[in-house]
Amino acid sequence: MSVHLLLSAGRGPQECAWALAQLLRRLEADATRQNLDTHRIHNVPGDRPGTYRSVLIRITGAGAETFAASWTGTLCWQASSPYRTSAGRKNWYVIAQPCQVDTPRTTFAEADVDIVACRTGGPGGQHRNKASTAVRATHRPTGIVVVVDTERQFSLNRRIAMRLLRQRIEHGDEAAERAVTTARWRIHDELVRGNPTRIERPATSNQDLAPQKQTRRRWRQSTRPHPPQEETLVRQRPPGRERPA
Repeated sequence: MSVHLLLSAGRGPQECAWALAQLLRRLEADATRQNLDTHRIHNVPGDRPGTYRSVLIRITGAGAETFAASWTGTLCWQASSPYRTSAGRKNWYVIAQPCQVDTPRTTFAEADVDIVACRTGGPGGQHRNKASTAVRATHRPTGIVVVVDTERQFSLNRRIAMRLLRQRIEHGDEAAERAVTTARWRIHDELVRGNPTRIERPATSNQDLAPQKQTRRRWRQSTRPHPPQEETLVRQRPPGRERPA
C-alpha cells in the first residue's frame, strides 16, 4: 500500500518554506516509528538553503492511508522566525493533501475491438450504397466508437478505423495526465491559514533541560530557610573553686 502526499507552502513567506522543511522531517520521523517507508519524489526548493516551497512524498507500508490522513490538511509549525527576529508571528502554515501522480496507460490491442460491417448513405455510387463496406469499430475497454466509410473497400476502412481508435486512446491518456497535473498544482492555492488540523513545535532535548533543572535546584537550595544554629554553652567555674585532684 502506498500513498502520495503533497506538502506545499502555498504563497506564504519564506518562513513557510522553512516550516515545510521542519514538518517534513517530523513527518518522516513519525513514519519511521510506525514502520513506514518514505521517499521524496519531487521537491521545489525555497529561497533559503534547506527550505522547500513544495515536496511530493510517497509513503509505503501497512497503514499508509491512515498515516497520511493524520497528516492531511492545514499543518502549523509554531516557532519564532529564524529570519526576522523582530517578527511577533509564530504560526507558519503548510498544506498537505493526498494526490494522484501516475495515470494508467491504456494498452491498445486489436483483440479488444469489435468490428461490424455496415452501410452508409451519401454520394459514392451504387456500390457504396448497396455493399457493406463501412466499418463500425468499438473499443470495449474504453467504449470509444468510430465509423469509417471514406474508402470503397472494407479492408481499407477497417485499417483507418484501427488507426483512429489508437489515436483517440492516446489523446485520452494525455488529457488524463494533464488533468492530474492540474489538480496537483491546484493544491498550492488551497492553503487555508488558521484552524490547523495539526500543530507541531520544535522539540526540546533532555540536554537542554538538564542545565535548567540544575539551576532551579541550586536556586531552591539557596532560598530555603536555614534552621537556627544552636549556641554552645560554656559552663564557667565559680571563682576560687578548683577541681579536686
